[in-house]
Amino acid sequence: MIEIIREKKDIEEYFNVLKKRGAVNSGDFSNAVKDIVANVSSNGDKALEEYTKKFDDPNFKIEDIEISKEAQRLAFESLDTKLKNVLLKSKDRIYSYHMHQKRETWEYEDSIGAKLGQKITPLKRVGVYVPGGKAAYPSSVLMNVLPAKVAGVEEIIMVTPSPKGYINPLLLAAAYVCEVDHLYKIGGAQAIAALAYGTNSIPRVDKIVGPGNIFVALAKREVYGLVGIDSIAGPSEIAIIADKTCKTKYVAADLLGQAEHDEQASSTLFITDYDKALEIKKQLIEYYKDSPRKNILSESLTNCSKIIVVDSIDEAITYTNRLAPEHLELALDDARSIVGKIDNAGAIFIGHYAAEALGDYIAGPNHVLPTVGTARFFSPLGVDDFIKKSSLIEFSKDACLKLIDDVDTFAEAEGLGMHALSARVRGE
Repeated sequence: MIEIIREKKDIEEYFNVLKKRGAVNSGDFSNAVKDIVANVSSNGDKALEEYTKKFDDPNFKIEDIEISKEAQRLAFESLDTKLKNVLLKSKDRIYSYHMHQKRETWEYEDSIGAKLGQKITPLKRVGVYVPGGKAAYPSSVLMNVLPAKVAGVEEIIMVTPSPKGYINPLLLAAAYVCEVDHLYKIGGAQAIAALAYGTNSIPRVDKIVGPGNIFVALAKREVYGLVGIDSIAGPSEIAIIADKTCKTKYVAADLLGQAEHDEQASSTLFITDYDKALEIKKQLIEYYKDSPRKNILSESLTNCSKIIVVDSIDEAITYTNRLAPEHLELALDDARSIVGKIDNAGAIFIGHYAAEALGDYIAGPNHVLPTVGTARFFSPLGVDDFIKKSSLIEFSKDACLKLIDDVDTFAEAEGLGMHALSARVRGE
């Protein structure tokens, strides 16, 4: 069960544990993934059919690979009214938020008359991988597809595995709500390879996004460079900064909510009040008793989670910026006052009522966030992940003449005489 610590040496030891938690241990999987990717690259649909029969559905036929829009519509219509409305409301909120990220092409004319700018172009075709089976996450569909829609991606290809021929209707319904262009029932490393190289059945994409298991993660790493990818995601995590003003039940529930993802999920509480820490731990144990995921919680809370008593909020902020958590909650009455001091966090939840669960489903911002410390240099998935930028450079003869001597000097200093020549000839 989660432990309360306050000694510096214990805190450092805990941080070292969290560092190791993020490492991708490919082990024996790496060679298997390389073989799958190479086989699909060489043999296309034949290899894709063989792997899908082997790993997912022995009755799979390549000609039945695509799931029709009608099947998606029927899945949506089969949902109860409340769930339909939640999906639609979530879609609207996520879409609206990402509209604020949309960029436009821009230009300006500088002091010498050169016209400079940046052209924004949406990616033409994107592949979205969505884990399948009974543990289906329609929120992953919304979070990965909708920013691409806002960006103006021309064609969105979604793939999801069909273990024993089964696909959760929630995924089909989410695909319908998001208006994906094509949905294929394939998964694993073979699906990533098919998206990267293209087959007779699967069009080649420009970028692949979406979560998956170790085979999917390693396959994305294998094809990176041939196509773009979003990231290699690690285990999920939350950090909470709190003081005596925090709500005991809220904090306990939020720590458990993150820890239930998997055995390596991490929940860290930085709190200035020891008595409040004891209250939160007691409440957490009470909630734990009624959890259907006790086995997962027992491991993640024992091995990857801690309640850390600190001397001040500033100390908590220092530790948090080192940790660079995926999710950060500020469980304080004056939470807004410290937002400016947070340098490293994927998403910041401000105040007692900004539950992390809101961000997972319906708040609006993307829930695909940098994990295991990568919030130091990565950002949440967003519209920028589905566009490319081209520099625009236009010079008149007069503007060119004003910079030729400078180019000449610079190029000669670098020993690249032909660079200098390419400018000089324009002034002759």
